[in-house]
Amino acid sequence: MPRRTATMLASTLVLIALLCAGVLIRVPYAEMSPGPTVNTLGEHDGEPVLQIAGRKTYPTDGHLNMTTVRVTSADYRMNLVEAVYGWLAHDDKVVPHDTLYPDGKTEEQSTQENAEEFSQSQESAKVAALEALHIPVRSWVIVSTVVKDSPAEGKLHAGDVIKAVDGTAVKEPGDVAKLVTRHKPGQDVVFTIVPAKEQAAAEKANRTATTTEKVTITTAKSDDSGARRAVVGISAGTDHTFPFSIDIKLADVGGPSAGLMFALGIYDKLTPGSLTGGAFVAGTGTIDDEGKVGPIGGIEMKTVGARSKGARYFLTPAENCAAAAKDTPGGLRLVKVSTIDDALDALKDIRSGDTDALPKCTTKG
Repeated sequence: MPRRTATMLASTLVLIALLCAGVLIRVPYAEMSPGPTVNTLGEHDGEPVLQIAGRKTYPTDGHLNMTTVRVTSADYRMNLVEAVYGWLAHDDKVVPHDTLYPDGKTEEQSTQENAEEFSQSQESAKVAALEALHIPVRSWVIVSTVVKDSPAEGKLHAGDVIKAVDGTAVKEPGDVAKLVTRHKPGQDVVFTIVPAKEQAAAEKANRTATTTEKVTITTAKSDDSGARRAVVGISAGTDHTFPFSIDIKLADVGGPSAGLMFALGIYDKLTPGSLTGGAFVAGTGTIDDEGKVGPIGGIEMKTVGARSKGARYFLTPAENCAAAAKDTPGGLRLVKVSTIDDALDALKDIRSGDTDALPKCTTKG
């Protein structure tokens, strides 16, 4: 066999061997890529994304698109070839597996956590939108979860309204932990609550719950390494009663990052005229009850997904600006926002054509 032919054959065999090895070798990485975008003013799977009843609504146009990121599943392990391809691909991002699924979190656990965050983001979006419209929303602190085998198990239940701790009125979820940790482990703490069933009955009858109970719980020591904080084994949250019905219909989406766009969609439907002036606006960002916009993950994937669908403007959380500005898709303008009021001001500039006034994202933030 001629030397040149033998060399080519050997090189081919080595290449095949390397490719086979690359396919067989599993690496601890996961992949993120642009996911679907959905217009919160439009329909999804044949029904309106935002459904409001009991209050006058107004026609809208344009787009206020929420954006998503696709990720590989928790139990999927990329091979070396896929990882290298992902590193080289412009629109995908390969990250350590533990970044997306820390502490060995399973697919089921991640899905459940994302569903809970998505549900909470919807509630906060409703509150933020109505607060921006000066429509009163009734709120109270509740027991969100009870830890299994904790001192509170069987004594407090999810949905119980926490009125006071040791006689001190509770106004926000953070008050509960502050009041409990004034104790030493082993000491008693007294909760004044409205039981969840009584609260549900009161809401159904459109009345204020008046039946309260006092529950005494002996605190335990926190499991935190080196800590000796007193705990009872609950997490506190906030529940609301809205003056009319607001439903968000969007399946197969998780996490809190659509909060801002849901809030803007609700605001638009409850006000005359169009917030966008017919423009294609997309965006992302968590939102809390006070309307503060927080950062999200996968910003680079979301801007790519938004631009590919036709977005011209992208409402970007201030804390994500630097990352988004490093590789902005052509034709997409990043707009820096920190609150729902910032976003409303930006939309006013967009529909008026005064885009020079829009706050910009830079690589410095």
